[in-house]
Amino acid sequence: MSINIVVVDDDPGFRRIAMMLLTARGLRVVAESQDGASALAAVRAHRPDGLLLDLHLPDTDGLTVARRLAQESDRPRIVLTSTDKSFWSPDELRRAGIESFVAKDKLFDADLKSLFTPTAP
Repeated sequence: MSINIVVVDDDPGFRRIAMMLLTARGLRVVAESQDGASALAAVRAHRPDGLLLDLHLPDTDGLTVARRLAQESDRPRIVLTSTDKSFWSPDELRRAGIESFVAKDKLFDADLKSLFTPTAP
């Protein structure tokens, strides 16, 4: 079973790198978005298993996108990315519906497949 991902970042170069890394790790990128509004539309259209979500977007922030998705049924696992590493605690991220955080400069080293694989209840 493939794990479907939507990549959200306003930097097209980062989206390209992230999509290559995800694909190389056996994940399937089904859509990409450059802002929060198109991210919400992509999630609703594709119903992905996961969302690689940038914190800083041109129209909103990743936490707002995550909070909106947390109110919907069948929401994806959300992994937040940013160059800003010192902002919210893990508890605050979980309350926003975010499963984990990966700094953009650590994305290459992250176990992306396990970040997007649901854990047993």
